Amino acid sequence: MPDEFTVVAALLALAGVIGVVALRLRQPLIIAFIGVGVIMGPVGLDWVQPGDDVELLAEVGIAVLLFLVGLKLDLNLLRTLGPAALVTGVAQVSVTAVLGFGLSVALGLDGVTAAYIAIALTFSSTIIIVKLLSDKRELEQQHGRMALGILIVQDIIVVVLMIVLTATGTAGDGNALTEFALIAGKGVALLVGLAVAIRFVLPRLLHMVARSAELLVLFSVAWAVALAALSDWMGFSTEVGAFLGGVALATTSYREAIGARLVSLRDFLLLFFFVELGASLDFNDAGSQVGRAVVLSLFVLLVKPLVILVVMGLQGYRRRTSFLTGLVGAQISEFSLILIALGFSLGQITSSTVGLVTLVGVITIGSSTYMILYSQRLYEWAAPRLGLFERSTTRPDDADELTEPPEVVLYGLGRYGSMVARELCDAGVRFIAVESDPQMVTRWNDRAPATMTVVYGDAEDIEFVETLPLDSVRWVVSTVANTAVNLTLLKAMQLRGHTGRVALTAHTDDEASVLDAAGADVVLQPFTDAADHVLAILGHSPPSHDGPGGAWPIPPAPDTPQG
Repeated sequence: MPDEFTVVAALLALAGVIGVVALRLRQPLIIAFIGVGVIMGPVGLDWVQPGDDVELLAEVGIAVLLFLVGLKLDLNLLRTLGPAALVTGVAQVSVTAVLGFGLSVALGLDGVTAAYIAIALTFSSTIIIVKLLSDKRELEQQHGRMALGILIVQDIIVVVLMIVLTATGTAGDGNALTEFALIAGKGVALLVGLAVAIRFVLPRLLHMVARSAELLVLFSVAWAVALAALSDWMGFSTEVGAFLGGVALATTSYREAIGARLVSLRDFLLLFFFVELGASLDFNDAGSQVGRAVVLSLFVLLVKPLVILVVMGLQGYRRRTSFLTGLVGAQISEFSLILIALGFSLGQITSSTVGLVTLVGVITIGSSTYMILYSQRLYEWAAPRLGLFERSTTRPDDADELTEPPEVVLYGLGRYGSMVARELCDAGVRFIAVESDPQMVTRWNDRAPATMTVVYGDAEDIEFVETLPLDSVRWVVSTVANTAVNLTLLKAMQLRGHTGRVALTAHTDDEASVLDAAGADVVLQPFTDAADHVLAILGHSPPSHDGPGGAWPIPPAPDTPQG
């Protein structure tokens, strides 16, 4: 076998080639990367083995992914959706397990094997679901948040099950209660420690490291991986720790900047997860299990979504939210494979059962990927038939939950940017202000009115644009008088497909000509334009007020190059 560097190089090259082929054939990259793992794993070239460097990179990628999920979590929404997600998650696991057990027995499997398979069928893949919903920008929609809540419930259940199985399989039933009590105590300690860090440590630490973009990225990855390792050491999964690490930073002003900078790293590292997943698939004895695998796969693809649809409908959710939430769970999880492997190591099931569940995993992961990607088309086809699952009195859907969206994105809160921001505030315009100076972000957030949201970010960061709600924004305004920065921002808006207008700032006529030729709708020249004229360009007339800043208190702006 080649050395490790050569293996990784060959893996990346093969992933690139197969990825291009998949794109040409309009197939999901996840399926292509799992196929790379099969080719590189024991079934194919046998270059990738469990426990090697690929698995390590995969674990880091999972930590970054779950960290970003927690980073985007709104705690207020968690409190709102928590009870419903708990009810739906527990009901889905319970009903699916009971039905799956009956189906497995009907297929001729013994009681212990049927129990293992039934449990394995209940769980859905957090990694695959979160990745696909993130790519479709649906993670923050109501069905995405609900699916995330259900996945958290499933992860908690599977951790408890694995603790119980390990304890009963090695030391008898008397040790299971002790193990469970110990893990519960560790969980409380972890949450308390995290709460202390959120309150007293993280705000000051982030304020310090945010002065350097590179250091902010390093700190974020280190924080995610460290909490993942701590969680694993305490008996939980690494996913739980990484997710909590993101939640800890979700209320800070740096969440958008951190998220934007880690997206590319996440996508790169997750390649290794899908490759490692493909390489770990065990197809021994799978050939003789094709009939059972097809039946069990149809159960996962059809019955699991139906259970979620019914439970959410009974709780008053609308058919669209219930259908889309159920659809994303139509596969088994990587935890299912781990659980089956644990049962085999304990001598409670045979290798043929491992092959059967592996085959079900391949079928359901591949099929559900297409179901999630084309979920809207599936809903449009199924919608007329879903009235039975919707109560007459329903909960609010995404369209009902939306608050008034921002109208303007303002880059830069320096001298000129501060004047524009004050006028926007006085005019009652809802807007997002983006500033790269962490001290300015803190000072503005202390006094910003409800119409203004201040976030840490950089006009040169193209990926940061993806975090902005540009669908509702009529104007993107840059008060940063730097031609190169403004051209980068303008290009990012064009690539993003922003349909609103863009106003950029220049100090000289030559700079203004360059920005105008590049496609800027308006070029602002602060030495000749007044802030009131900016408001007139944006279509808002400022109310009369005393002084340039009005009655609203605003911190003084230092002399920075950010506009």
